[in-house]
Amino acid sequence: MRDKSQQLFQKAQQFIPGGVNSPVRAFKAVGGTPLFIRSAKGPYLFDEDGNRYIELINSWGPMVLGHAHEVVEKAVSDALQYSFSFGAPTKKEVAIAELIVSMVPSVEKIRMVNSGTEATMSAIRLARGFTGRDKMIKFEGCYHGHGDSFLIAAGSGAVTFGTPDSPGVPKGVANDTLTARYNDIGHVKQLVEANPGQVAAIILEPVAGNMGCVLPEPGFLQGLRELCTKEGILLIFDEVMTGFRLSRGGAQERFGVMPDLTTLGKIIGGGMPVGAYGGRREIMDFVSPAGPVYQAGTLSGNPIAMAAGYAMLEYLDYHPETYRILENTGDRLASGIKSSLAKLGLNYTVNHIGSMLTLFFTGEKVHNFETAKTSDTALFGKYFNAMLDEGVYLAPSQYEALFFSTALEESHLDQILEANEKSLAKIA
Repeated sequence: MRDKSQQLFQKAQQFIPGGVNSPVRAFKAVGGTPLFIRSAKGPYLFDEDGNRYIELINSWGPMVLGHAHEVVEKAVSDALQYSFSFGAPTKKEVAIAELIVSMVPSVEKIRMVNSGTEATMSAIRLARGFTGRDKMIKFEGCYHGHGDSFLIAAGSGAVTFGTPDSPGVPKGVANDTLTARYNDIGHVKQLVEANPGQVAAIILEPVAGNMGCVLPEPGFLQGLRELCTKEGILLIFDEVMTGFRLSRGGAQERFGVMPDLTTLGKIIGGGMPVGAYGGRREIMDFVSPAGPVYQAGTLSGNPIAMAAGYAMLEYLDYHPETYRILENTGDRLASGIKSSLAKLGLNYTVNHIGSMLTLFFTGEKVHNFETAKTSDTALFGKYFNAMLDEGVYLAPSQYEALFFSTALEESHLDQILEANEKSLAKIA
């Protein structure tokens, strides 16, 4: 039964737009009523009706160690006694900045903000200020938060302006935003050639997680690095999802490609609201008060978030076996899902890297947003609800990645794969 969630959703719609504080939570892509969560621990979510679910979202990525891990819990508890916010520098800010610089290969200096959206907005502003150029290139299907510059749909060609994806985004913003096809270095080169000396930055998720899990094809990231170096363009990796998840140093370490700027998100707050952007020293020194590019925030470097984040990152730094565990979990689930598909004769696609995975309801190879959109989203909705009935909570959209944690034990993996096979058989 989910009566309390239904009642809460009805009440929420009276006071909150759409009844939720972030659109995907409304379950519009999968149907039904969103679950209202009361608590979480380890690999489990508990809703207001007392139902328990094995969950594969992990707060959209940051809960690498599972929910309410004792190391992070203790750090938060210890920090609470000193108050919740100062709006002034703290020792913990310095410690976590030093730790991040030691872990992420391309980052020499870093600035804390309050969300991934703030991080990407600030990184683009910094890139424009540093290069003296106005245009940026983003990719179809990559999500970088709800900043105006990122809510632009693609134009029809290299010299065609995009259009705002949302009311409230000025058309002028679209003139400075160019949209490329993911995994298509030739298209990126066309955009750069059509806008000579005007592109400040190219920003992308090095592994996409917001059109589902889509991996960079061999040579794609390297090609972007070479193009940016040649043209004086700053390469920005949005590692809000992949940072400290795909490896100790994120996707850039895993693929051996160094961006000029990196954006990070919730994981550096142990799951609490936080973000950051960092990069080469000479670029970061353009940020106020060291330089002319202004960015500020009263809650930036919040002491509770910094304590939680430091505990999380220090644990990952001292326990490299975490990534072996995550890899094994991802491999086991990916191979198990593929086995079920083969057994049932279903022609769907599984994209997987490390502890990120998406089952696409299409027989096509998914390598960009266009191919992701060939998925049968109605069928995914049925699958999502079937899995929910089996006690497994997935991301409520076909175009999202699943994230695994070290809290998943063999017994949990067995339950997930059993639920997966039952659900696929039910909807086939």
